[in-house]
Amino acid sequence: MNDVYVFIEAEKTTHGVALLCRLLKVARSSFYAWRAGEQARAARQAADDALAHEITVLHIASGHAYGVPRIHAALCRSGRRINRKRVERIMRERDIAGITRRKRRSLTRPAKKAVPAADLLGRDFTASAPGEKLVGDITFIATEEGWLYLATWLDLATREIVGYSMADHHRASLVVDALAMAAGRGRLQPGCIVHSDRGSEYTSEEIRREIGRLKLRQSMGRTGSCFDNAVAESFFAVLKEEIGTRRWPDRATARAEIFTFIETFYNRKRLRRHPHWGYLTPLEIRQRHEQGHALAA
Repeated sequence: MNDVYVFIEAEKTTHGVALLCRLLKVARSSFYAWRAGEQARAARQAADDALAHEITVLHIASGHAYGVPRIHAALCRSGRRINRKRVERIMRERDIAGITRRKRRSLTRPAKKAVPAADLLGRDFTASAPGEKLVGDITFIATEEGWLYLATWLDLATREIVGYSMADHHRASLVVDALAMAAGRGRLQPGCIVHSDRGSEYTSEEIRREIGRLKLRQSMGRTGSCFDNAVAESFFAVLKEEIGTRRWPDRATARAEIFTFIETFYNRKRLRRHPHWGYLTPLEIRQRHEQGHALAA
């Protein structure tokens, strides 16, 4: 019926509304009611187009990573009061979608004679304050020069990457350097749990000595159970999907882009849903904790 009204509107100056309505068997009152709503429809379309532009800008700024939940959260943070279903509809109509994570290969190689530490987390990936629990893992990055290995330590209270290290090997020194960075930032509490899988890098004497020197507590998941260290592995899935590049021309370029992703986007700009505070960045979550601690003191 809408097409009929559009035709009448287009031809009314030539044949007249009354004649066209009679020939097309529609009531003139219905046509005029449709015409009265035309301005409102045009206004809604203009508003949708403006919102689509905002969504596109946010989507590009996230490296095309954000889906509906984070786009909606980002709009709300900017002061917009907007229905999530409307955001979903506009993104669907314009084929704007976030990134879906892929499964990754594991680097875990358990040492044959190493004695693993006990699991102090038990899949409880929550923490009441920053510096209480870290989870760590290693991944590999493809470059034309060969593999670049990345070790990270993630704070479970904030989901912030507090320590990381990159090298052309994945010996124990890689995870030791990442832990030293986390400790050097002064954000680890005495007795902080550092949790990992049972890879040889984490069962080495080198990492045990560093953990002892820093007065931390070591924890490990079970052999062959990726769920025991799921949060650490999840970060690598985020990095590899949202950074976009599948293979870098050289290790130096990969290092620079990974550094930028962690320090300028993931820690400071990437939104995640906090169970109490809503969508915040890891940095903002840490600041909330620090403000709460200051008020309590």
